Amino acid sequence: MDEHVAEAAQTPATPTAPDRRRRLRRCTAAVAALPLLTGTFLGLPGASSHAAPRTAASPAAPSDDARTPAVSINRLTPSVPGKGDTVTVSGRVTNTTGSTVTDAEVALRVGDRLATRSSVDELSSRTGSVPGVDGAEVGGKGIVELGDIPAGAGRSFTLEVPVEELPLDGAGVYPLGVSLSGQTREQPYEQVLGIDRTFLPWQPSPPRTRTQVTFLWPLVSTTHLGAHTGADAQSQTPILENDDLAEAIAPGGRLQQLVALGRDLPVTWVIDPDLLASVAAMTEKYEVRVDDDTTVPGKAQNHARQWLFELQQAVEDEEVIALPFGDPDLASLAHRGKKVPGALSHLGPATELARKTVKTELHVEPNTDFAWPVEGAIDPSIVSVATSAGAHNVITRSDSLRETGRLNHTPTAARPIGGGTTAVVADARLSKLFREDMTRARNSTRSVQRFLAHTQLITAQRPDTQRSIVVAPQRMPTASQAQTMAAALRSLELDGRWTEFAPLSEAAKADPDPRANRKVPGQKSYPSSLRKQELRTEAFEEIRATQSTLEDFLKILSQPDRVRTPFSNAIRRSMSTSWRGDREAAAEYRASTHGYLEELTDEVRLVEKSDMKLSGRSATIPVTVQNNLLQGVEGLELRLKSGRRLGLDVGGPQPVAVKGGHSQSVKVPTTAKANGRTQVEAQLYTADDEPWGEPMTFHVEVTEITSTVMLVISGGVLLVVLAGVRMYTQRKRAGSRTDPDAPPAPGSATGGEADSTGEEAGDAPADGAGEDAGTGRAGDRTEDTGADRSGPSGVGEKVDR
Repeated sequence: MDEHVAEAAQTPATPTAPDRRRRLRRCTAAVAALPLLTGTFLGLPGASSHAAPRTAASPAAPSDDARTPAVSINRLTPSVPGKGDTVTVSGRVTNTTGSTVTDAEVALRVGDRLATRSSVDELSSRTGSVPGVDGAEVGGKGIVELGDIPAGAGRSFTLEVPVEELPLDGAGVYPLGVSLSGQTREQPYEQVLGIDRTFLPWQPSPPRTRTQVTFLWPLVSTTHLGAHTGADAQSQTPILENDDLAEAIAPGGRLQQLVALGRDLPVTWVIDPDLLASVAAMTEKYEVRVDDDTTVPGKAQNHARQWLFELQQAVEDEEVIALPFGDPDLASLAHRGKKVPGALSHLGPATELARKTVKTELHVEPNTDFAWPVEGAIDPSIVSVATSAGAHNVITRSDSLRETGRLNHTPTAARPIGGGTTAVVADARLSKLFREDMTRARNSTRSVQRFLAHTQLITAQRPDTQRSIVVAPQRMPTASQAQTMAAALRSLELDGRWTEFAPLSEAAKADPDPRANRKVPGQKSYPSSLRKQELRTEAFEEIRATQSTLEDFLKILSQPDRVRTPFSNAIRRSMSTSWRGDREAAAEYRASTHGYLEELTDEVRLVEKSDMKLSGRSATIPVTVQNNLLQGVEGLELRLKSGRRLGLDVGGPQPVAVKGGHSQSVKVPTTAKANGRTQVEAQLYTADDEPWGEPMTFHVEVTEITSTVMLVISGGVLLVVLAGVRMYTQRKRAGSRTDPDAPPAPGSATGGEADSTGEEAGDAPADGAGEDAGTGRAGDRTEDTGADRSGPSGVGEKVDR
């Protein structure tokens, strides 16, 4: 490459063959009567070719499908040259034809100064070379001979030209191109085979006024955290849905690059606090989901701590705009969500949580007064939803809030649209400049130069009036796109003498252009491509069902915040803008959140009970409540309902409180009124009279005690008493016989024998009968409700009375 530059630097005393070819092309282009044959360049976008004029003897023009060489400008330095600078243009030529290009050379061309922003757009989209429009070759060091280029081969080039040798006749934007000339087998005559273009801003002295530029620097990501947490009862180990975030914050990752680049740029940070919360969760022990049932320990703790630390330093003393937590999709809420009761109620808490999260993690007070709908597209319903959480500024875009044609300049971004709301209208051209694949040097260079060109032309439109413009790029730029944006901002900051930077809050307060459009477009003007990506009404209905289940669950917990925080955040993430274009993944996330919540609620339930027998007029029925949660539950009531209201009175509600990981037997007092078999239903209720869980049913057989049974029992008791009296009398007589001083009773010999005989013959059976009837069977009947009775399996459960 160096030999080509050195060769181009020489000025021969006599015209060489290439010089004669160039002179011939210039003369030929000046002859208007000769027809021009313009070819189509099929290489990189923006490059072009044209055929040299031919006579009747000239070869036929190539077919439409013939390929032509590609020219690519990969680097331009400096982006904005000053007096005394040397403009260096580097790139590459690739021969995409099927034959060798002979006598190839590249030449730098500078066209006439552009007057409007539309001319920049037109030139950027041009695919054909037009003689006179692309400008003449600069000559001298602006030409490099490349020799022959075989088919499929490529050549790199570098052109270095002092700015004094460029045809720049005043401040402004100039089209700058590099053309490839040569011959091919199909077209054996000298011609321009390809061309690539960019723009060269020239501002030798500062303008009278400078345009204020506000550039939004977004830190937004997809959803990474769900409601699931680890089994640790104390720490609630967070579980990430995937490991993508670890890659993004690692050195060279997308989010790491955004922080590293943004810390030295004059930007306004726009942050989704959910991203901060997710990275903060990774600073300690966390897990990553592999599949539905498996997790592995996370390993990015050091990267997470480093990323947060660098971000804290980057935003210190800078303006930080906090989006509502989770970056809710305002358009989806406006068009679909507001049909579902309670959907909009999430915005207020999301805004308050955003403020707290940013302050906690970054130690700065964020600005929560801005709403940012997707792609800046608005209609009246979106504006209404966007401001429902307290925001007074809506970031929109000039391709949504369009001008009506009354202005010949770019107006200031701030526009009052009524109701105390200001629309901050970002410039659509500038905001969409960085969306291509910026890993390609050509795309990156073109975007930087177009950005500089547009900002300079905005200032030149009204050089005596200062205006304020806003740039709102895509929400989640790639690392290469962030690098290109940073390059554009650095060039504008160092070399762009026509601009100065301002924070977003200042741009929102700028004096609006009185003739700028302030009418919010109607709903029919909302882009159909964006509407197709919105969350459906069914999604918000599912979110409502999850919220309702969560509210009921929290009422019975002794530590509700341990459940409220992860599930409330998951519900907010369910409405995130990041789900656009991926409804399947969004539905899976909502289903996973709701399913996990139902699993937890099922951990508090009634234990199935077997059928039982109940003897007597009153008794208690035990019902077991099981709590498999890691925390206690309270505020529940157990209620029984009998299928036969006149047969069994099951009493009133019984309070329930169960420690975590325990079961509790609740005893319900009952009263029997009639014999028979009845079905009993047990159901838990919350404090606000809502059923909890599924009911549990069992059968009770009631056996009422009759008067005959009572008579038998009374007789048995009487026999016991009489036996006791008899025993006492006998013992007293025995005591009298053993007294030596006592006079013998009349007939003592025969009487004693008679008594002895009577005792042996008659008393023993009486004592035996009394012991059997009184202390045996009657005692058993009192202490057992029928455990020894035969019956069907499960019947005979012991009941406390």
